[in-house]
Amino acid sequence: MEAIIEPLRINWKCKHTWPKAMYNTLWCLIGCSIGDLGTIYYFQVNNIDWPVMLIMGLAIINGLITSIILETIILLRQMKLSIAFKTAIGMSLISMVSMEVAMNLVDWLITGGAMLYWWIIPPMLIAGYVTPLPYNYWRLKVLGKACH
Repeated sequence: MEAIIEPLRINWKCKHTWPKAMYNTLWCLIGCSIGDLGTIYYFQVNNIDWPVMLIMGLAIINGLITSIILETIILLRQMKLSIAFKTAIGMSLISMVSMEVAMNLVDWLITGGAMLYWWIIPPMLIAGYVTPLPYNYWRLKVLGKACH
């Protein structure tokens, strides 16, 4: 039981770690949103009749892919392509998947899923941002690892 509680005993009020975790999470959100929202939009405007869960699953996969691509591009300023890609692949999938699931869950709960309206995008992005933020803070604080 002690091993489970120990990670919660970190300083959750660090003024240096929160801004970095917030910045990292924002970049992750941008990358994930491009693929996720782009996929849903594509299916919506082209009236492609797929089951909602398949569209949302594909949106999640595409969100992960675009996040990895964006991170690789960002890291190219600091390292070679092969190392940048390996670093991007090694980022926290827990953070990205939780972000994707939160965004799609909001869409599904409010619209029935795989539907984009101008008013659904802000709640999707907010849910996608706040869901992995505590994990990204913890990962940065305890493990010294950033997702970006």
